[in-house]
Amino acid sequence: MNSEIKLLDVVALTEDLPEEGVYRGQVGTVVELLAPNVFEVEFSDNSGRTYAMLTLKAEHLMILHYQPIQVA
Repeated sequence: MNSEIKLLDVVALTEDLPEEGVYRGQVGTVVELLAPNVFEVEFSDNSGRTYAMLTLKAEHLMILHYQPIQVA
Protein backbone atom coordinates (compact mmCIF):
# COMPACT_ATOMS: atom_id res chain seq x y z
CA MET A 1 0.00 0.00 0.00
CA ASN A 2 1.36 3.43 -0.96
CA SER A 3 0.77 5.79 1.97
CA GLU A 4 2.74 8.70 0.52
CA ILE A 5 0.70 11.90 0.59
CA LYS A 6 0.19 13.45 -2.85
CA LEU A 7 -1.27 16.63 -4.30
CA LEU A 8 -5.09 16.75 -3.99
CA ASP A 9 -5.23 13.90 -1.44
CA VAL A 10 -8.01 14.24 1.10
CA VAL A 11 -6.49 14.08 4.57
CA ALA A 12 -7.58 14.24 8.19
CA LEU A 13 -5.73 16.00 10.96
CA THR A 14 -4.35 13.57 13.56
CA GLU A 15 -3.93 16.05 16.41
CA ASP A 16 -5.53 19.20 17.80
CA LEU A 17 -4.04 22.52 16.72
CA PRO A 18 -6.19 24.95 18.75
CA GLU A 19 -3.86 27.88 18.02
CA GLU A 20 -4.80 27.43 14.34
CA GLY A 21 -8.49 26.77 15.04
CA VAL A 22 -8.45 23.18 13.74
CA TYR A 23 -8.82 19.92 15.61
CA ARG A 24 -8.13 16.20 15.24
CA GLY A 25 -10.43 14.63 12.67
CA GLN A 26 -11.05 17.74 10.60
CA VAL A 27 -10.76 17.04 6.89
CA GLY A 28 -8.75 19.03 4.35
CA THR A 29 -7.23 18.79 0.88
CA VAL A 30 -3.54 18.90 0.02
CA VAL A 31 -3.19 21.87 -2.32
CA GLU A 32 0.59 22.27 -2.46
CA LEU A 33 3.69 20.14 -1.92
CA LEU A 34 6.16 22.47 -0.16
CA ALA A 35 9.04 20.15 0.74
CA PRO A 36 9.53 16.46 1.44
CA ASN A 37 6.75 15.55 3.90
CA VAL A 38 5.53 19.18 4.19
CA PHE A 39 2.20 20.20 2.68
CA GLU A 40 -0.15 23.14 2.33
CA VAL A 41 -3.59 21.87 3.38
CA GLU A 42 -6.86 23.71 2.76
CA PHE A 43 -9.74 23.20 5.19
CA SER A 44 -13.16 24.19 3.81
CA ASP A 45 -16.71 24.12 5.15
CA ASN A 46 -19.68 22.40 3.46
CA SER A 47 -20.25 25.52 1.33
CA GLY A 48 -16.69 25.39 -0.01
CA ARG A 49 -15.48 28.40 1.98
CA THR A 50 -11.92 28.05 3.21
CA TYR A 51 -11.63 28.46 6.98
CA ALA A 52 -7.97 27.47 7.36
CA MET A 53 -4.94 27.11 5.09
CA LEU A 54 -2.06 25.52 6.97
CA THR A 55 1.44 24.24 6.36
CA LEU A 56 1.55 20.78 7.95
CA LYS A 57 3.99 17.90 8.22
CA ALA A 58 3.01 14.40 7.09
CA GLU A 59 3.15 13.20 10.71
CA HIS A 60 0.10 15.36 11.47
CA LEU A 61 -1.98 13.97 8.61
CA MET A 62 -3.77 10.77 7.66
CA ILE A 63 -4.83 10.02 4.08
CA LEU A 64 -8.55 9.23 3.72
CA HIS A 65 -9.58 6.54 1.25
CA TYR A 66 -13.00 6.36 -0.40
CA GLN A 67 -12.38 3.12 -2.28
CA PRO A 68 -10.97 -0.30 -1.40
CA ILE A 69 -7.19 -0.30 -1.13
CA GLN A 70 -5.22 -2.68 -3.35
CA VAL A 71 -2.36 -4.25 -1.40
CA ALA A 72 0.41 -5.65 -3.59
